[in-house]
Amino acid sequence: MASSQDSDAALLWEDVMALLSARDDVNRSVVAMIESCVPTSMDDETFHVSTTLGFAQRKVTQHAHIVEECLEQASFQHLALVVDLVKDTRTVRVASEVSPEELTRLSEVTSEPQPAPAPVPTRAMQPAMSEEAAYVERMSDMITENDSRLTFERFVAGEENRYALEAAKQVANGDNSSYNPLFIYGKSGLGKTHLLRAIQNYIAKNDPSRTCIYRAAADFVDEYVMAATDRTSASASSNMTARYQNVDVLIIDDIQNMMTAGGTIRFFFKTFNTLMSHNKQIVLAADRSPSQLGMGESKFDERDTSRMDSGLSVSIQVPDYELKLNLINAFYDRMRQDAVDEHVEGVAGTIPDEMRRLMAERAGTNIRVIEGFVQSCLMQANRRERAGQEITRADIIEVASQKWPTGQRIVTVDHIQRQVEKFYDVGHNDLIGSKRNKELMEARHVGIWLTRELTDNTLAEIGKKFGGRTHATVKHSIAWVDDFRKRDRIFHDRIETLRDQIADAT
Repeated sequence: MASSQDSDAALLWEDVMALLSARDDVNRSVVAMIESCVPTSMDDETFHVSTTLGFAQRKVTQHAHIVEECLEQASFQHLALVVDLVKDTRTVRVASEVSPEELTRLSEVTSEPQPAPAPVPTRAMQPAMSEEAAYVERMSDMITENDSRLTFERFVAGEENRYALEAAKQVANGDNSSYNPLFIYGKSGLGKTHLLRAIQNYIAKNDPSRTCIYRAAADFVDEYVMAATDRTSASASSNMTARYQNVDVLIIDDIQNMMTAGGTIRFFFKTFNTLMSHNKQIVLAADRSPSQLGMGESKFDERDTSRMDSGLSVSIQVPDYELKLNLINAFYDRMRQDAVDEHVEGVAGTIPDEMRRLMAERAGTNIRVIEGFVQSCLMQANRRERAGQEITRADIIEVASQKWPTGQRIVTVDHIQRQVEKFYDVGHNDLIGSKRNKELMEARHVGIWLTRELTDNTLAEIGKKFGGRTHATVKHSIAWVDDFRKRDRIFHDRIETLRDQIADAT
């Protein structure tokens, strides 16, 4: 009887896997992890699968509801998924080097066959990864279909991002060791993640012998916490150490999300030092410059920020009209071609050049939103064409107003001051007071300048809000910021970041 149940479980599991693979709402790495489990038994209420990996047991259990939906669809009854952890009876292999199988290449998911990985040299100073660690790396480093499209060829270049693009290309090629670490920063939605993924995709396709790991900082923090608190595996922490110290290129995105995670920061910089000492490449991205990462309540100290800034730090600026027009044209051509290649209906409309220029005039600065803007306009153009009409200026303006509403709340002086105080980590009395040390003076000048830019207050009214300063003193602060932002690109970026934070918080 038990044998019959085991057979039924195996057959049902095949149906579940077919249903799961057909879903487009489940991450590929999650599907692969579920597929690694072995069906063992079932009864009227439960369905048992087993795995030898504690990490896989935890992850599959977290996504049990997805499997249970497929189980119910295949068996016409609700079955609770139970993931059993079983002991691996295979002989444990002890090695002094990491095998190519353990350092799985990102090129596993590319459609074209890749050359066999080159042998990985022995690194006596680093521990060998366990099979569980290798499995975790394989699952988490798969490049999804959407991410695989983020290539250098699909990146739209302009004066605002060209330096960052060229630096990323050199790092991907391994051409410039002085760009280590490469630190790319700028406000959200300007293409930082695209460049980081482009590096990863280029290496996976053109140089698979180089081991490359991409991580969002939030995922890196979660992984560290899970390893540090894992009571089921004594080797969890050493596995994580081995996984990150045995790479050739480490990419961490949105590193500002690590600012309050002190334990993760210490682990990261231990890894950072090891990789740098072995001439391995590190690429980082953030929404602010390295020096800004140490401001406020951040747990990055000056030593940390100086190490991140020890290679090449390059900013990506908000796009001007010309770049926005280039972006719109590129997205327009790409979406139309993708619609043909992938047989997608509803986005095959035609937008004349004049209308695309209007789109660039009306568009905001977030590139991700601009891409969505183009898609919405294409859909509107398609609807117009089906009715025998052409897309109009009114259509473009209406879509733009939905993406970038003009009815924004009023920015007040008090709000600007609070954001400046938070940004520079200064008190209100110090900001409007008479102290004249360098840090306070910059914050005060910037606060006055932003108040002039973002409000309708007169210079006299601004002076009153900043401690009763005179008309001439306010003019001096404004002139100081105007002059300094022209001469110092980092300062200019700092101003733009703060301006964006004020706008986002209103």
